[in-house]
Amino acid sequence: MNNIVIIGGGGHAKVLISIIKKNNDFIITGYTDNNDCGELLGIKYLGDDAILSELIKSNECSNAVLGVGQINLNNKRPFIIDSVKKLGYKFPAIVSKNSIINEDVIVGEGTVSFDGVVINSGSKIGKFSILNTGVIIDHDCEIGDYTHIATGATLSGGVKLKGNSMIGAGATIIQYKEIIDNCMIGAGAVVTTDLREPGMYAGIPARRIK
Repeated sequence: MNNIVIIGGGGHAKVLISIIKKNNDFIITGYTDNNDCGELLGIKYLGDDAILSELIKSNECSNAVLGVGQINLNNKRPFIIDSVKKLGYKFPAIVSKNSIINEDVIVGEGTVSFDGVVINSGSKIGKFSILNTGVIIDHDCEIGDYTHIATGATLSGGVKLKGNSMIGAGATIIQYKEIIDNCMIGAGAVVTTDLREPGMYAGIPARRIK
């Protein structure tokens, strides 16, 4: 069985640890973080990210998953991932066995899908995205890279969501709408029109607020 290291020690990392344990596809070597958060669900702290170079050189671990969630559009996740990939690490997709992934679905490198996620046929999920608990992505959706879809959000059929965006908890995007990259959709918002300008959107229907 392959080993994997968790990068980050917060709440997002804890959920990933739990899912990886249940899936039983990898052995978790430990986690890295700038701060020692103690054991996380029985997983030990290894040190800060500088330890990653030593781990891969010793062949102790060659897989990684980013346990740092995206919380705003000042997205540092691509820079972390790029630096770790340069060390030689691979980022497998982590898909909970309690997700429902139907036929003809593509899930990109490094993307994580939590419990209760449903992805219907014909949908394509980009690289290094986060699908939080209970997200519903209906048929033929296209989700860009580095996108975070928060708990309980719903994307109806045929939605096209560009990269580096955040869909807030409980938000809804109705069918066949297109959202440009670098958008943040507030919790509970309902997107009823195409969003063609980057920025923050909120309300029912969703309007640009910043």
